[in-house]
Amino acid sequence: MTDSMRPTRRDMLAMIGKVGGTVALYQAMPALGHAAESQFAGPPKLTGAPKGKKVLVLGAGLAGLVAAYELQRAGYAVEVLEYQDRPGGRNYSVRGGDKVVEVGGVSQTCAFQPGNYLNPGPWRIPHHHRSLLHYCKVLGVELEPFIQLDHNTFIHHSKAFGGKPQRYKELSVDFKGHVSELLGKSLNAGALNDTVSKEDQERLVEALRGWGLLDGNLNYTSSLRVSGQRGYDRPPGGGVNGAPTPSKINSLSDVLSSDIWAHMNFFFSNVMQTTMFQPKGGMDMIGKAFARAVGPVVQLSTKVTRIAQGETGVTAYWEDIPSGKTGQSTADWCVNTIPLPVLNQLDMQVGAPLKAAIRAVPYSGQVKIGLEMRRRFWEEDDAIYGGHSFTDQAIGLISYPNDKMFGSGPAVLLGAFARDAGGFQLAGMTPAQRIETALAQGSVFHPAAYRKEFMNGTSVAWSRLPWILGCTSRWSDDARAAHYQNLVAMDGRIVLAGEHASYYGGWMEGSLLSALDAIERIHQHATGA
Repeated sequence: MTDSMRPTRRDMLAMIGKVGGTVALYQAMPALGHAAESQFAGPPKLTGAPKGKKVLVLGAGLAGLVAAYELQRAGYAVEVLEYQDRPGGRNYSVRGGDKVVEVGGVSQTCAFQPGNYLNPGPWRIPHHHRSLLHYCKVLGVELEPFIQLDHNTFIHHSKAFGGKPQRYKELSVDFKGHVSELLGKSLNAGALNDTVSKEDQERLVEALRGWGLLDGNLNYTSSLRVSGQRGYDRPPGGGVNGAPTPSKINSLSDVLSSDIWAHMNFFFSNVMQTTMFQPKGGMDMIGKAFARAVGPVVQLSTKVTRIAQGETGVTAYWEDIPSGKTGQSTADWCVNTIPLPVLNQLDMQVGAPLKAAIRAVPYSGQVKIGLEMRRRFWEEDDAIYGGHSFTDQAIGLISYPNDKMFGSGPAVLLGAFARDAGGFQLAGMTPAQRIETALAQGSVFHPAAYRKEFMNGTSVAWSRLPWILGCTSRWSDDARAAHYQNLVAMDGRIVLAGEHASYYGGWMEGSLLSALDAIERIHQHATGA
């Protein structure tokens, strides 16, 4: 079998998952080089838990839920207090009929068709996030491949190619071709004799000929060979007129102006590699599965107002949001997963180092916008199946759905994943303005269909959600050096957990790993180990 005919690892995983289900998929991952590169070595072994001891968990996001799950298995009594009317925290999906309420009371009601959804928080699972994959397996969460890279997607830069988007495959092939030509000719001219041995020069030139698709003179030029990667002006066909026509390459200057190198580099990131997964039916399947496993110990719609502790225990004072009723919950220990921007506003009886650490961590302000379209025009018109199209506009990128491919009904396109300045810019708009901006900026990729096929949309501006006031922690190196160990240290009988208490900020894996570490330390204190 030729290399071009060999199935990719993604193809293999998709076939295994389709035939054998999720269990078979998990079992195949190690053999295919997946499920590695994590500190997770299995669930904690919390043996010898003292009888009658209780742990209070604040927040029912994934950190809080995994803490409750493992503590229950160990024999601890557990109570979970959650601000929202659902479990899962940032692990959730917005569906038709759901409300998104922002600070100040601004509210949206999602109008998506049944079965459609937006994952406003986490939306993909890297192949090496072993703790998350473990719990998905244990809890029966069915996964499917998430397509990171489709070479047929678009790259748009407002100052390149007259503002017209270009195919990723064209720019990426042209970039490596031009760079290969420059390096190859530099080697032949002896420009690198002082740094590269003669033997290595010969090997490198040969490698560049193949990798950069260079001709015999080390030139990167239009040819059928080059078009085999970047695409043809007329693709191969059959019969009398089956001969293909090579495409015209772009100049090095034009290619560089597109910033294609930055987008190529994105996919080389360890955490952004192209093999990823998503739960079938929406990301909230994970939080729901945890909630079912934990059972009725989760108290929803409960606002924690004060946290006190003494030598023998911890007390959380709370308000039932629907009724206004107040109460308090007491336990021997507390795992606190409340997001730091909210926790910073609470009266919590902890030492000055922990309080300073909480104040030291800013949060990012991402915005995601889901646009429901009448048909899957990206598939039908542009042959795009999953992946992302990038832009230097405020929306950042659009992402194409990975489920229900080749379907004929309405589908939800991620019309914006705005970060940093773009995120705060969109967050400052009304929901209607965000939708209009997403339509205006997204139309650059699909001008004929984007507005025509639009049905409705929902936006989630994380900095405006009252239960978190931001999206993810943004540790600086200086802040980590000064405050991280104080943030994760036990303060009396309280320990913090969540993505902010990890080196995997912004990922579900970080939330799980921090929570497992927190409960292991509580167990050590409880048992005197």
